[in-house]
Amino acid sequence: MSDGRDIITLVAQRQDCEQFRRKNWVGTFAEYLDIVRERPEVTRTAYQRLYDMILSYGVDVTETSREKHTHYRFFNDPDNDGRDAVFGLDIALHHLVNALKSAAAGYGIERRVLLLHGPVGSSKSTIARLLKKGIERYSSTDEGALYTLGWVSEERPEDAESIHWCPMNEEPLHLFPQRFRADVEEQLNKGRGEDDFKVRVEGELHPFCRFMYYQRLKKYDGDWSRVVQDVRVKRVLLSEKDRVGIGTFQPKDEKNQDATELTGDINYRKIAEYGSDSDPRAFNFDGEFNIANRGIIEFVEVLKLDVAFLYDLLGASQEHRIKPKKFAQTDIDEVIVGHTNEPEYRRLQNNEFMEALRDRTVKIDVPYVTKLNDEVKIYEKDYNKRTVRGKHIAPHTIEMAAMWAVLTRLEEPKHAGLTRLQKLKLYNGKTLPGFTEENIKELREHSKQEGMIGISPRYVQDKISNALVAHPESKSINPFMVLNELEAGLKHHSLITNEEIKQEFRDLLGVVKEEYENVVKNEVQRAIAADEDALKRLCGNYIDNVKAYTQKEKVKNRFTGKSEEPDERLMRSIEEKIDIPDSRKDDFRREIMNYIGALSIDGKTFDYKTNERLYKALELKLFEDQKDSIKLTSLVSNVVDAETQQKIDVVKGRLIRDYGYDDESATDVLNYVASIFARGDTQGHK
Repeated sequence: MSDGRDIITLVAQRQDCEQFRRKNWVGTFAEYLDIVRERPEVTRTAYQRLYDMILSYGVDVTETSREKHTHYRFFNDPDNDGRDAVFGLDIALHHLVNALKSAAAGYGIERRVLLLHGPVGSSKSTIARLLKKGIERYSSTDEGALYTLGWVSEERPEDAESIHWCPMNEEPLHLFPQRFRADVEEQLNKGRGEDDFKVRVEGELHPFCRFMYYQRLKKYDGDWSRVVQDVRVKRVLLSEKDRVGIGTFQPKDEKNQDATELTGDINYRKIAEYGSDSDPRAFNFDGEFNIANRGIIEFVEVLKLDVAFLYDLLGASQEHRIKPKKFAQTDIDEVIVGHTNEPEYRRLQNNEFMEALRDRTVKIDVPYVTKLNDEVKIYEKDYNKRTVRGKHIAPHTIEMAAMWAVLTRLEEPKHAGLTRLQKLKLYNGKTLPGFTEENIKELREHSKQEGMIGISPRYVQDKISNALVAHPESKSINPFMVLNELEAGLKHHSLITNEEIKQEFRDLLGVVKEEYENVVKNEVQRAIAADEDALKRLCGNYIDNVKAYTQKEKVKNRFTGKSEEPDERLMRSIEEKIDIPDSRKDDFRREIMNYIGALSIDGKTFDYKTNERLYKALELKLFEDQKDSIKLTSLVSNVVDAETQQKIDVVKGRLIRDYGYDDESATDVLNYVASIFARGDTQGHK
């Protein structure tokens, strides 16, 4: 039996003291210059550091329709086991990273507010949160290291605890006077190639450090070299919790907004000590702009800012400066990210006072996902075997909820004969006759509002949660439970007040239910027809007959041994399952024989599973033959004999083993499909 000391030993063995020392390094200004010479990247701007952080996770480039698509692995949230992973927004994220790249290169975007714009629940906050967490983690790695300065205490110069650290964590190179900076840069960049990172000293000391600097300059009679001997440099670890380099500002109601929340305020208790309210030592540089220096600041619902606040925001973005009360303009170096939804943005467009902000904004649209597979991933992140205990989520439950959500976001196709559901399937990578990748690209281009309208993933998540707790007697939840919750919630949906839209969304639930019916019908048909030996026998029989038919030969009857004409009824009963008309039967049969012949030339054996159309036809034919012997419809009447029950249990076992059902959901789906067949709907979905 272990005691508390074992646990302490366990932690002690895993800690990395050397890493701790590196993260908490404190040295002289001269030692810092040695670090800069060796690793100039420590002097990067906030934009450069954020851009490099994203790239450090790797990039995947794929090509479809002669277009390259870039996926940044950082947005998979690999450090957090994918908890904040963003799916299906590669285009929006590519625009965001391109803006950061441009800002990092100093092409002008660094003087803009990056505005994430999209409907509620489209991952805007998640993207901002990822960026903040990412830069926080990056600053604690050797690659992402950055440093700041402090001043030794005049009273206790040897006391490391008495160092007055810069409250805005500014870059120590700001200590170099302007007239020497060109020469300093030349020295620090000596020996570096054209493509290597170069040190550039930009920005001035902020009020507190400026005060300390001039105080020491007077003390040492203008000797700069003695001033910097009083300087200490330390490693900075960005932290949102500790309010170091990462800030978040959320507007309160307009009556309570106070600009000091952004730029700091006077410390009235220290005025008595220092004798003036304009002494920087009597000022708290703890506004969100101050503490976010060297990192990133997030403006939540930025367009709800009071107009007075906008001046601070405009100065911060355009000039990289803020104006604390009683002090001159102060340099800052931080990434400014805001986010807003569609109604707020429309208000911005209609407000002439906001024109200056519009002019200094880079808008990045963050739409809802319009690809079904990506929407499914959003929900599977929260609802899976690890997170949902004691409840089984039946197959297609998440998929059908996601399908409805995506359908609400798609515009009605202008293409004649194309339904919204077919459009969804095209976007999801399914091929439809007559549609090329170029056609799909055109469909997207003609639908400008797609993804900016429709149902939020949050609404669907809430309803899946409701379904999980609303049926305590059930061991599993199925698509109907969730679809019913989605429909019931529409009555009271706070963001959808238009009755026509509500009705449109209800109609789309009907489309999804119909699709689900087709999917499970196919699934049960495949489970019934999943008799490998029977399928092989049926296929062998069909191929023998087709071979004889195409070569104008007779078939040897396996039972009587006599030669007979090819069995036309058997061949047609299989071909009709996949809509091969009588006029095309010869072409199809020759196609099958050519396929087998081509395989034979390559030394390969024909396997019916490799020919998708034939496989489907054989399954449907076998299902039709076996359906009556299984008497699935007897489930509806609850009168099932032992032999039939045994056959039904075999099918149920296949549903559990091969399709992901549990006992309860397999029983439910068999009963549901039985009721469909009892209604006389025996035609397989094609």
